Amino acid sequence: MLIQRAAIALVQVLGLAVWFSMSAVVPSLRAEWGISAGAAVWLTASVQLGFVAGAVGATVLNLADRVRPHMLLACSAALGAVFTLVLGLVVDGLGAAIPLRFLTGVALAGVYPVGMKLMASWSETRNRGRALGVLIGALTLGSALPHVFGRLPWREVLFAAAAIALLGAVVALLFVRPGPFLTATTAQLNPRYAVQMFRERKPRLVNLGYYGHMWELYALWTWLPTFLLSSGEPVGVTVFLTMGVAGFAGCLAGGWAADRFGRAPAAVGALTVSGLCCLLSPLAWGTPLLIAFCAVWGASVIADSGVFSASLSEVADPRYVGTALTALTAAGFGLTVVSIQLVPLLADVVTWRYAFLLLVPGPVVGALAMLRTRS
Repeated sequence: MLIQRAAIALVQVLGLAVWFSMSAVVPSLRAEWGISAGAAVWLTASVQLGFVAGAVGATVLNLADRVRPHMLLACSAALGAVFTLVLGLVVDGLGAAIPLRFLTGVALAGVYPVGMKLMASWSETRNRGRALGVLIGALTLGSALPHVFGRLPWREVLFAAAAIALLGAVVALLFVRPGPFLTATTAQLNPRYAVQMFRERKPRLVNLGYYGHMWELYALWTWLPTFLLSSGEPVGVTVFLTMGVAGFAGCLAGGWAADRFGRAPAAVGALTVSGLCCLLSPLAWGTPLLIAFCAVWGASVIADSGVFSASLSEVADPRYVGTALTALTAAGFGLTVVSIQLVPLLADVVTWRYAFLLLVPGPVVGALAMLRTRS
């Protein structure tokens, strides 16, 4: 059981290295391709949109519940690697980069939600929060990994990310298998389940809480390097430490709290801390405490992600847990496209010091929704 959990987490670290591979090299690309900040945002937003498209398709077809999950995971990670490799080899402008980034997002829709189902399948309810906390921590490390190579030429960063993701596909194919605690596959096609689950109170509230969480999460991850630069702080390894390492620690703490104190208290606690960080970010900007502040923010903003996944896996129809998790992430990542776009627009008006105030409503709404699940 522990070996399977470790293998699934390792695939997430490796397979998701391609997600922010372009974000890590945006400064170099803006200079080389002569693109604006507004145009560069599509290098991340297109991945989010691709993920949503892939997740919607997988939801309608119930792929995560009707296809052997480890095979779907391996093929998806390999496709993400191929699209990233092609971009690094032949692309010289935004026009060709955006479609390839979109396709990368489509492929990643078979990595993240499927990984959640596989991890849940190897976890009993009493320790599922910790197990999914490890998985989300692995996602965080994988997403932040390209920033470690950010000083290399941008094509080499993409080659490194593609090679890492391909290794993840090999690990999934050779070592990962579904566990005994969830149905591995179901023959029944039910494309309406993603809508049907919203008729039930607890799945609906868990989804709403997740949407509030996602409003903040990816906008922070996308624009944290720019926020740090605007205050005179270094990026690269700093982003990896505050977003990746601190985020991994936050996921472990959030998973432990979810199993020890309950799903709702753990989620509300994390949302409260990250919401306060949003609110206090103008005061931390430009101070010697900014990096430590961002580390706390990086830990709390992702600490509840595994809590939502664990919660939904427990209240959704057991036959369609994969579909429920895929639908959850599809809508949540669709919302991130909006917040990612709005943050730099606000920054143009009020400067980057105050730009993250836009994210405050997300944790507030999420915390209120999870509080209602207790009644």
